Amino acid sequence: MAETTKSDRPPARTAPEAVERLRAALGGAGIVLPSLRVDPVTGAHGDPYALVDLGRCNLGVAWRLAAALGVCGGDDV
Repeated sequence: MAETTKSDRPPARTAPEAVERLRAALGGAGIVLPSLRVDPVTGAHGDPYALVDLGRCNLGVAWRLAAALGVCGGDDV
C-alpha cells in the first residue's frame, strides 16, 4: 500500500476546508495567523467565489512567514 503525501491529496473542495488546511500547514511551521478565516462577504456567495482572509499579523509573525516561504535568510529572522 502506497503512502499518501501532502501533494497527493486532492485540492480543498470548500473554503472552510482550504482555511483549515492552511491553518494546519502554517501551524506546522510555527506560524499562527489568528485572523485567518473565510471572508464573510465573498463566503456568503459560496464556493468557488469565497476568498480566504489572511488577516493581519505582527512583525514577528511576518518575519517567520517570510522565512517559511524562503524569502529571507535564516540569519535575518
